[in-house]
Amino acid sequence: MTEFQVVCEIEPPTKPDLMHVRHQIGTLSKVASSFLIPDNHIGRATVSSVAVAHEVQAMGGRSIACLNSRDRNMLGFRRDLLTAAAYGVDEFLFVYGDKPAAGSRTGQLTVRSMIDEVRSLAEDKAFSGVRPFRVGTAAGLRPLPAWKHAADFMFVQVSFSLDALLRWRDANPVDMPVYAGVMVIASAAHARRLAAAIPDIDIPADLVERLDGDRLAGVETTCEQVLKIRESGAFDGVHLVPVARYREVAARLEQALK
Repeated sequence: MTEFQVVCEIEPPTKPDLMHVRHQIGTLSKVASSFLIPDNHIGRATVSSVAVAHEVQAMGGRSIACLNSRDRNMLGFRRDLLTAAAYGVDEFLFVYGDKPAAGSRTGQLTVRSMIDEVRSLAEDKAFSGVRPFRVGTAAGLRPLPAWKHAADFMFVQVSFSLDALLRWRDANPVDMPVYAGVMVIASAAHARRLAAAIPDIDIPADLVERLDGDRLAGVETTCEQVLKIRESGAFDGVHLVPVARYREVAARLEQALK
């Protein structure tokens, strides 16, 4: 059995400054198997995920660049793939993308068409000699569309219920690495914002109550969930979203995962 992986999500910069990114990478490198870099996170413009992925690799880490279909037409998508190839970035997570804070969706690409385009690059002279890209998709806790089986790996949506994750895993067997989503809830206000934005996330009420008196309750809950998922043996790892609590998460998981 392969080693349990912890894919840590980086909070991407909304200004042309990579100092905070570098600090996250340095802090989380103690527990991270690789780093996921979001793309125009929650509809806000950020520094290119491909550029940040290159920064991760320059610091000795393994990176996965997220690319969304929302902001691209085919020409823009090929630009990003060429840039990634030039930088040596070869792993991607393809997603649909949240509602943009400014402008509108392009509507030309879908996650499925992005995967199809990447698979066709083996016959494309522009990418001759380039190592094949590995691509992942995201999955909700619902029946899995057949076309998503064409991915190389899969991230399952954040859930605070191990039972729900295990039920989904049993009902949707796939022959690829699968990573369960876990997220730190930083505060009761954070919990309420998430619940409003993602109705099916189902944040435990007792966790929200604990957060009113303990700012680290979300860190403890997430670290416990990571260990339970590892012990279940049902997943190849976790997709960890530490938000602003990355220092505390790194410190606790470094000890817990030994």
